[in-house]
Amino acid sequence: MRVAALADVHGNAPALAAVLAEVERESPDLLVFCGDLTWGSLPQETLALVRALRIPARFVRGNADRAVLELSSGDVEQPKERESWMLGQHRGEDVALLAGFEQTVTVEVGGLGLTCFGHGSPRSDEECVTERTPAERVREFMADRDESVVVTAHVHLQYRREVDGIMLVGPGSVGLPYEGTAGIAYWALLGPDVDLRHTEYDVDLVVSAMRATDDPSVEAIVKLMLNPPSREDVIEDAERRVFAG
Repeated sequence: MRVAALADVHGNAPALAAVLAEVERESPDLLVFCGDLTWGSLPQETLALVRALRIPARFVRGNADRAVLELSSGDVEQPKERESWMLGQHRGEDVALLAGFEQTVTVEVGGLGLTCFGHGSPRSDEECVTERTPAERVREFMADRDESVVVTAHVHLQYRREVDGIMLVGPGSVGLPYEGTAGIAYWALLGPDVDLRHTEYDVDLVVSAMRATDDPSVEAIVKLMLNPPSREDVIEDAERRVFAG
């Protein structure tokens, strides 16, 4: 079993299309999306790519996917402008698709063994896990788990690290990476080892497509895409907050 791990697409359909072209050439047995698929400026275009997949796929629910479900159920009494906009970009069948996402996905990966795919940590879709997360906290969130490999997202960083015999893997973000460089999408291919990948795409084309929408937060997203924060700043912030929405 070889698995491609993609995370934090955040509605960046062109970046996802570029990654999927490379994934298809690798022909993995399974695609696992590790959360936060559609929360971005191009959700419908992103969903269209997902529905056209020719490789089997499973989906982890991220905090942003959960937010769409909470909005659709009326749990948010006074949604913000972008929350209302985001809800309007998801039809009934789209919400139903997100509702089927799993909290975690566990599969046996060839050469690696039992592997857990989550968004934050296995216990929370908002827990920040980085290459400097203390070993004690890793032991805490793995206390009742049997997997020897854990793939986490949420912090938009790519890394590989071992703690007490557990391999931690961050595939990075496809659509909104915090790696200090624009125009690169990050992902990972697992089995028989961990292969951290990156794919270049035309970021200026994406920015134009996003600005053509009426997303009320588009300029904030464009700023992050063109001038992403540094790894050091993101890690420091994540480890200070630990749990971040």
